Amino acid sequence: MGGRLSSWWFGECRSKARLDGKLAIITGCNTGIGKETAKDFVKRGCRVIMACRDLEKANAAAKEVMEAAKEIDGNGMKPEIVENTPVVEKPKVEVYHLDLTSLDSVRQFAQKILATESEINLLINNAGEEGIMACPQGKTKDGHELQLGVNHLGHFLLTCLLINRICASREPRIVNVSSMAHKWGDFNFDDINYEKTPYSATMAYSRSKLANILFTKELAKRLQGTGVRTYALHPGVVATELGRHLDSTLLPGMSWIFRNVGKVVAKSPVQGSQTTIYCAVDEKTANETGLYYSDCRVKTPSAKAKDPALASRLWEESLKWVELKEDPTLNLPQKER
Repeated sequence: MGGRLSSWWFGECRSKARLDGKLAIITGCNTGIGKETAKDFVKRGCRVIMACRDLEKANAAAKEVMEAAKEIDGNGMKPEIVENTPVVEKPKVEVYHLDLTSLDSVRQFAQKILATESEINLLINNAGEEGIMACPQGKTKDGHELQLGVNHLGHFLLTCLLINRICASREPRIVNVSSMAHKWGDFNFDDINYEKTPYSATMAYSRSKLANILFTKELAKRLQGTGVRTYALHPGVVATELGRHLDSTLLPGMSWIFRNVGKVVAKSPVQGSQTTIYCAVDEKTANETGLYYSDCRVKTPSAKAKDPALASRLWEESLKWVELKEDPTLNLPQKER
């Protein structure tokens, strides 16, 4: 349940669109809004691949998603949930290992997907929901600042590796979960790992969320004519585990405040998932791309998030950081003229 005030102003996806025969990949969906997004998709007939770091938690979450699937299946099946194994016949729910702190893990995951899936209709870059918000200073396995590495670079590489398959799919959409915190983000490309300036957990988080929107806009520009639609969104202040690090990175007691006082106005995970679902399935958004959303409506992001030069620079730097020698968006097949 959301807060007592929440239902007065939070947006809701009212689309009845079906997703039968389609495949969605959702990162970091063993909890929170990612899990609720998976539940919604399977109710619409979609196959869902849950791409998560913690397989034990992911398998437990998959059981809940399977129950949602049974609401429309009605077959009462309770098969064992195993990594890379469908848990129901139709729609299918699969659990794959994906650790966004490791670019090698991203590459391995992408290889498995490309070897087994002929279509990728929906890519929901959701991870960050597993606790990478305003966390203590750290680095990924590849040496990148942790929040930028997980929230942006891991998803950047994943999208790039899958982009050809996405372009070849029916009605493809890419949804990047950002945050209103992007408004306080900025980029210093000369000190991307905070080696010259003091680390700020909140500013690092805001920067990573700014990157999500810049990535979405640049991707939309580079995918013109391919039929792929891209979206960035603020899910709202959601009652999830995201605030777990605030005691150590902001002020003692902030995690308790986020977890308890915030419930008065915070969205529930179901409510927080609505804008993700809206971007992924709504008929109206099928004609939109490269925009930023909140509460199931288009919103205006910060001036920096609309800066085409910054978006282009981030794209080129990201290619280097993830060690992609060629831009995967060059020479993509065109569907629209």
